Amino acid sequence: MYIIKEAFYSLQGEGAQTGRPSIFCRFASCNLWNGKESSRANSICTFCDTDILGSDGINGGKFKSETALVDNILSLWPCNETPAYIIFTGGEPALQLTQTLIDEFKSRNTILAIETNGTLELPSGIDWICVSPKGASNVIISKCDELKLVYPQNDALPEKFSHIKAKKYYLSPKNPLNNDDIISSQNDALTQCMDYCLAHPKWSLSLQTHKILNIA
Repeated sequence: MYIIKEAFYSLQGEGAQTGRPSIFCRFASCNLWNGKESSRANSICTFCDTDILGSDGINGGKFKSETALVDNILSLWPCNETPAYIIFTGGEPALQLTQTLIDEFKSRNTILAIETNGTLELPSGIDWICVSPKGASNVIISKCDELKLVYPQNDALPEKFSHIKAKKYYLSPKNPLNNDDIISSQNDALTQCMDYCLAHPKWSLSLQTHKILNIA
């Protein structure tokens, strides 16, 4: 059984693939926060702003087979001539993402990406791996395409992940929760990100342009 919170077609808003048309497949649940506000303060990840509970989002549901889930996701792609670019996200997608599911997607003319906290092993066949460490969690992935770190996090400063080999390194300003003005709410964190990137040019700045543009 695969539990999908939501799935939608939009533009990737951050990181190395910014602007790329993508299908987002959001798996329900996470291993660093249970999604309940009452548990946030005592969780490893305390700043998640995503609803990860249940399967009641747009195009969400519970799928008993790989075929059913793949059919649901690919129905959102508008062009058969171009391989569907699919981003597995969450929550933590690695909790549910199986090799069988990856194989089914790969048999259907797709390019697969994942946004993961890096604490769990991944199946093979994923084309673009973005690791985004959270808090004091134990990141076991040591090689990825993109390392995207929400900054600042006292328990997850950039120096902690110097051993991870990536093609791209990004800092993303940490947002205060429940604030609609993304630019002003990021101001302090944004300044810190810019200062760090300028002092350590291995890192680049990544903004959540989908929130700035008010798209999904």
